[in-house]
Amino acid sequence: MKNPYLFGYLPFVTICLFSLTFGVYTVGLSVDFFKEIGLYAGMREFFSDLQLRIFLLVMYALLFFMIFSALKLIAETIHETAMLLFSKDEEGKSFSEARGGNVIYFFGSLASAGGIHSIYILAALFLLTTFVYFVYIVYKMSRFMTMTNTIGLIVFEIIVWSVLISSLIYIVLKLYNGVMASLPF
Repeated sequence: MKNPYLFGYLPFVTICLFSLTFGVYTVGLSVDFFKEIGLYAGMREFFSDLQLRIFLLVMYALLFFMIFSALKLIAETIHETAMLLFSKDEEGKSFSEARGGNVIYFFGSLASAGGIHSIYILAALFLLTTFVYFVYIVYKMSRFMTMTNTIGLIVFEIIVWSVLISSLIYIVLKLYNGVMASLPF
């Protein structure tokens, strides 16, 4: 008998690995920035180089952990809402089928260790992993839905994510413009 909870730890490990790789990149960027503005020498009076880097890594990894955890929670909520609206699976078999996709994110997070020195590689690996996961989930879910419902699922998820991302970009730009307008130049 196969244990259905065999890979239950993978989302946590995946989030930790992605957080760590993004955190390591951000530490390097921050140390360079601190050196450029002259703050690094003052920070070195309190910490050694290793202590400073570990402190920054813990802080950035925690920040990215919170971001990726929130994204996972939002993604699961959007996906399960879409499944509620479009799936005809009353026994929950589609839910257990989708759990196998966690392995895709796990391998993506392992691959992100290879791109630890480039934000472009890290972002590309994260987005590629997300796209492959989405295609895998839609393929697995399509067995439990009609073609119309599968298209509805895809369109629903794309629209909801587009609205969320557009709203976030709008808020950030509005905040940026408000701060820039209030500066006394």
